[in-house]
Amino acid sequence: MSSQAPALPRGSALRQPLRLLASLLSLRYFLLRASTAGAAVAFGLVQTFVFARVLGAHEFSLYILIGTFGVSLWLFDLGAAKILYVRQRERRLAGRSDSEVPAQSAAVVILYALIVLAGALACFAATAARTSPGAAADYALFFAFAALNLVWFPLRNVSNAVDAYIRFETLEAVRRIGHIGFMLALLVGLPFEAFLIAANALWAAVFVTCIAGLARSGALRPPRGFIATLAAFWRGNRAEILRSGNYAVAELAIYNFPYFVVPAAFGLGAPTIVLDTVFKVFRGTTLVYAAGLDPLVPRQTRAMAGRDARSLKRATLTALLLCAVPTLALCAVLMLAGDRLFALLLGHAATVPPAATKLLVVLLIANLVQNVASNLLLHTGFFREIARIATILAITMAAMTVVAILVGAGIVGFIGGYTAVYIGGAALYVVALWRGPFRRAAEL
Repeated sequence: MSSQAPALPRGSALRQPLRLLASLLSLRYFLLRASTAGAAVAFGLVQTFVFARVLGAHEFSLYILIGTFGVSLWLFDLGAAKILYVRQRERRLAGRSDSEVPAQSAAVVILYALIVLAGALACFAATAARTSPGAAADYALFFAFAALNLVWFPLRNVSNAVDAYIRFETLEAVRRIGHIGFMLALLVGLPFEAFLIAANALWAAVFVTCIAGLARSGALRPPRGFIATLAAFWRGNRAEILRSGNYAVAELAIYNFPYFVVPAAFGLGAPTIVLDTVFKVFRGTTLVYAAGLDPLVPRQTRAMAGRDARSLKRATLTALLLCAVPTLALCAVLMLAGDRLFALLLGHAATVPPAATKLLVVLLIANLVQNVASNLLLHTGFFREIARIATILAITMAAMTVVAILVGAGIVGFIGGYTAVYIGGAALYVVALWRGPFRRAAEL
């Protein structure tokens, strides 16, 4: 879908940049994606603000752990969602109407839904032995609330691949705004159980709507034999699944292992809450970056298919600049008023040290560079390269963690070591970007 730049007075200095931007991406999609990305970050901050006021510090940290376990179900993705994007995009650009890829996409979505269901039941069984059935049900519902992102992820990738991104982002906006509203309602007396039921019911509504739309467009089709369709997907994409799976597992470990290390090494309560607050901003910016990255992917993939290196580099530079604007603004806010911002979020639950705020600024800049490079590598099929880098990064993170614990670094020292390793990983992704997509696009 194309979009026109707004009319400007003759001679306006903004006319040419806006025309260039409009030629590279859909402005409507960019604005919608930016709003949903902002809502995603806002939800993470709202959750911290609300939980710090309606839950005790110990219970707050328990819900952080349960949510982390829910997100950890992404271990089962094995990069399949990105492979579906590549296959659906190839099918779309080639104008094919075969049913193989749509059936495989539907089978993957069903598989992920079953994994989430199994995880929620396991969470209930594990917690019911230590608490009341009602509390165990709350934990299971919160687990599902976090884990359903696993099912949403392939649907996003399929929607983007078939240019149904406007419809998907509209549903995403409804979901994000609804979840923020339910969360804020806890402050005015909404029972926690009612929040969990309403939040998961909203998940169900957007799933039904999204799947129905993709089915009507032919992007999803019921598989003829669930197991056989998954087996065919494995056979046809075995090498890519192993490589992308390697990448997905390593990336999941890199972003989530601190949630398991910090409670064990530094304790529940304040250390875990400080880590969660810092990482909510750090990981939340990844969602913001998606607003600048996703709208450029169609242009990048077309440039790659057409061996148009100049257009590929221009689109990638545009993505970098779009992501840099919110990054620099957020860094400025953190440097000028980070202490007051975190005090507002956490109240008396914990205090984020000033040194951790400075490390967060460095992490945000490294994360910007890493996301621009890895996003292009993922969507152009360079799974081997990203798997190798992610593995190196995961091993280095493990070594850093052992050293940090042995020397008694503390929570700030641990975050500092994490930041140093992450910077090295970002540099490796940039090298792979130049050696991979940019070089291949220049080949005749």
